[in-house]
Amino acid sequence: MKITLKGGDVREFESGMSIADIAKEISMGLYRNACAGAVNGEVCDLRTVLTDDCELSILTFEEEDGKKAFWHTTSHVMAQAVKRLYPNALLAIGPAIDNGFYYDFDVETPFTPEDIEKIEAEMKKIVKEGYALEKFMLPPDQALQKLEADGEPYKVELAKEHADKGEEISFYRQGEFYDLCAGPHLMTVSPIKAFKLTSVAGAYWRGNENNRMLCRIYGTAFPKKADLDAYLERLEEAKKRDHRKLGKELGLFMLTDEGPGFPFFLPKGMILKNTLIDYWRQIHTREGYVEISTPMMLNRQLWETSGHWDHYKENMYTTVIDDTDFAIKPMNCPGGMLVYKSTLHSYRDLPIRMGELGLVHRHEKSGALHGLMRVRCFTQDDAHIFMMPSQITDEIKGVVKLIDEVYNLFGFKYHVELSTKPENSIGSDEDWELATNGLKKALDEMQLDYVINEGDGAFYGPKIDFHLEDSLGRTWQCGTIQLDFQLPMRFEAEYIGEDGERHRPIMIHRVVFGSIERFIGILIEHFAGAFPMWLAPEQVRVLPISERLLDHANAIKKQLQAAGLRVSLDDRNEKIGYKIREAQLQKIPYMLIVGDKEAQSGTVSVRSHKDGDLGAVPIEKFIENACKEVADKTI
Repeated sequence: MKITLKGGDVREFESGMSIADIAKEISMGLYRNACAGAVNGEVCDLRTVLTDDCELSILTFEEEDGKKAFWHTTSHVMAQAVKRLYPNALLAIGPAIDNGFYYDFDVETPFTPEDIEKIEAEMKKIVKEGYALEKFMLPPDQALQKLEADGEPYKVELAKEHADKGEEISFYRQGEFYDLCAGPHLMTVSPIKAFKLTSVAGAYWRGNENNRMLCRIYGTAFPKKADLDAYLERLEEAKKRDHRKLGKELGLFMLTDEGPGFPFFLPKGMILKNTLIDYWRQIHTREGYVEISTPMMLNRQLWETSGHWDHYKENMYTTVIDDTDFAIKPMNCPGGMLVYKSTLHSYRDLPIRMGELGLVHRHEKSGALHGLMRVRCFTQDDAHIFMMPSQITDEIKGVVKLIDEVYNLFGFKYHVELSTKPENSIGSDEDWELATNGLKKALDEMQLDYVINEGDGAFYGPKIDFHLEDSLGRTWQCGTIQLDFQLPMRFEAEYIGEDGERHRPIMIHRVVFGSIERFIGILIEHFAGAFPMWLAPEQVRVLPISERLLDHANAIKKQLQAAGLRVSLDDRNEKIGYKIREAQLQKIPYMLIVGDKEAQSGTVSVRSHKDGDLGAVPIEKFIENACKEVADKTI
C-alpha cells in the first residue's frame, strides 16, 4: 500500500501494518515519540491497522492531537491510582483538555492535598511498572454486564447510549485497570515521565446542576521534566497575573454576591474601558463605519424571526410586559437588522458598515463564571456589514486587516480558525457552501494560514475566529467574522440593485475585542497590570519629598493635566521611599520626584515602573516625550 506522509513523501509499506509499525520502520526515534496517528485527517490510535492507500500523519507531543493522546493516557493512569488507593471511588469521565486532563470521581468526601500526594506517588509506581495499553471491543450486552458487575453506574449510563445505537463498545486495559474509552492512547504508560496534579474542584455529572456533584482532579503531563517545570513556572506566573486579583489591587473592577456574573467597573476601570472604546471609535470612523445603538430588550416575535428563540432561548433572560414575551438581547444583530430595514437602500449605498457597542446578557451557569473572562453581561464591540455578493471578499479582507492592526498594537500573536456548518444550522446547503467559500477565498488571497474547525460555525453561518496568544503563551478566542445569508432572508432585508430590482443583501457579523470586559481581563493578565502609557488609568504620579514643595508639585500636576495626561499628586506626609513603593505597586508608568534641586532647576526626577530611575529631565521635555508615547500608543 502507498502511504503519503507529512510533507507529501510517498512510501510503500506492506498492507496490514499498524501505524506504530510504520513509525518504527521510518525511524526508532519517531516510534518512541509517537503518541497517535491521523489517517486522511481522522485522529486514531497507533494500534490502527492500515490496509489501503492513505495519507498518514504520525503525531508526537509537538502536535495538538498528540498531546491529547498523551494527556488522555495520563488521566487513565490517575484513575488507576485512585482505584488502587480508594476502591470505592466511582469512575465518571477523564478527557484531555487544554493544557492537560481531568478525571471526575464520585467519592464520599472530596480529595485533600494529602490524598493528591498519595495519588501522585501511586501514579509514579504505575508508570514504573510500564504497562502496555491494550484495546478490546465488547458487544453492548457484554459491556453492560461487565460494568454493572463492577458497580460503575456512570460508565453504565455512557455504555447504554452506545448500546442504544447497537454499537460495539471499546475499552482500554493497563494492568489490572480497564476503562470504557474510545481512545486514542499511547502504546504504554512508560513515556509519562513528568506529571503534576494541579487542582481539585467540584463538577456536576454531565454539567447538569440537577445531577450529583463529583470530585474533579486536574493535572498535566509532559515527556520531559524540564517541560513540566517550565509549565509550572508559567502557572505560578499566571497566578500572580490573575486579573481578579490585580483588578481588586489596582481598583479596576469588582464582583459581588449581589450580582454574580455582572461586573462593576470602578473609576480607574472605567478610564481603561473608555480608552479602549475611544480607540475603537477612532479606527472604525477611519474605516467608514457608522455607529448605532439598539434597545436592550425586544419582543419575542423579533427573536423568533431571528431564530434565537428556537436555537438560543436557554441562554436568554426573558420577561413578560403587557402580556407579551420579551427577551433581553443576547446579541445585537437582530436590532441591527431593524435599523437596516428602516430605510430603503440602493446598491450605491452598499457596503453599509454599522458598529454598535451593545450591552448583551447571556445566562451562564454559575460554575462557569470566571472574573471578567466568563460573565453574564458584557459589551460586545459589534459591527454588521450589509453588502452585495460581489463585495464579500473585499469586506472580509478589510475586517481581517482591522483585527490584525488591533492585535499587533497590543503585541498579541494570533492564529486563525475557519468554522463550518454545525448540526443545528439553518438555511440551504448551497448558501452554506457559498458563504464558506467566500471566507476561504478571502483568507487564501491574504495568504493567511488557517485551520478548518469542522461543524463549529454559528447556526446561521460559517465564521472565522481569531485566537490570540498572550505573554504567557495562552490562547484566547476574541475576534470573529461570521458570514450570514440567513438573517437578511428571515428579516426580508432588501436593496435596489443596478437593474432596478429588489435584491437580498449579505451580512457580516464581526467583533474585534469580542467582549470588552473579557478583553480587559486578558489585557490585565497580558501586561500583569502594568499597562502601556496610553492605556494606564493613572499615567503619572507626582511625588514631592516634603510638604513645603506641595505648591510647586501642584503646579507641575496642573501643567501635566493641561497637556492631556492623567496625573495624580501624592501629597501625604510620608517618606519618599514609601511613596515610590506605593506607586510601584499600583504599576503607574511614571513617577516624578520633586525635591529642592528639581524645583530650583525646573526639572523632575523621573522614575519609570518598567525601567527604574531615568534621572532628571526638564518638565517640558518629559511632557513632550510622554505625550508622544501616548499618541504613538507605544507598548
